[in-house]
Amino acid sequence: MSDFPTKEWLQLYEEKKEFLAAYNDFNEYFSAQEIAGKKLFKLSMGNVNFPTGKVLVCDPLVYLNRDEEPYFIQTPIGNFPIETLVVEVEEEHYRYVAVRIKFNGKKAVSHFEALKGDEDLKDLGEGEYFGFNVDAGLATIVDVATRDAYSDFSDRWDAETEDENKNIYDDFFAAEFEKSYHQNPEFQREGGDWINFQIPGTELSVPMIQSGFGDGVYPVYFGFDENNEVCELVVQFIDIELAFEDDEEDEE
Repeated sequence: MSDFPTKEWLQLYEEKKEFLAAYNDFNEYFSAQEIAGKKLFKLSMGNVNFPTGKVLVCDPLVYLNRDEEPYFIQTPIGNFPIETLVVEVEEEHYRYVAVRIKFNGKKAVSHFEALKGDEDLKDLGEGEYFGFNVDAGLATIVDVATRDAYSDFSDRWDAETEDENKNIYDDFFAAEFEKSYHQNPEFQREGGDWINFQIPGTELSVPMIQSGFGDGVYPVYFGFDENNEVCELVVQFIDIELAFEDDEEDEE
């Protein structure tokens, strides 16, 4: 584990914190039935277990390994529900806007970007964010204990699969996604848009969720309650107003 954040970094973090605030109101997002003329729905994806409270968000097929560091702010420990906000882009065409994990029933009064503690904050300006890279169209939210257990599973699968052209998505997870579609077809495309994969032999799961419009860089935010304690985590894929305001204007 790297030795960060430093005292100097934390000082700069406080100085730059206004630029790390979420632009969108996630309380409105998750309570509204429609924004920018687009209908919104909420989808339950089961629960995720955080045994240590040291969590990270990444593309599971590309970056989920033992080297991936958690955010420097920790979450409560426990088993928490995953709720995903869905937008109807067109009739029968849905995309995932954001994923929220609430740690308690308290309302977030502010949201600030989740960071690892080694980002270069010096030149950070308004409207900029760090986010996480998606290169395989998927995102996951896991505890470091799950990160390590998944790495063990992935290593075993790799060692036990003899095909030299093996690919863990094509040869393993594609079937899991297809199963998810048949079991929970609402708000999924054929082939599946999400799974909550339980690692064999553990009580830990790896949610894998299609990332909005695909590959890119997406921000993650911690929500803080009135006592400045972490009460939720939000992964944002789509800025609804930015993505769809032109559509709304065209309809007027």
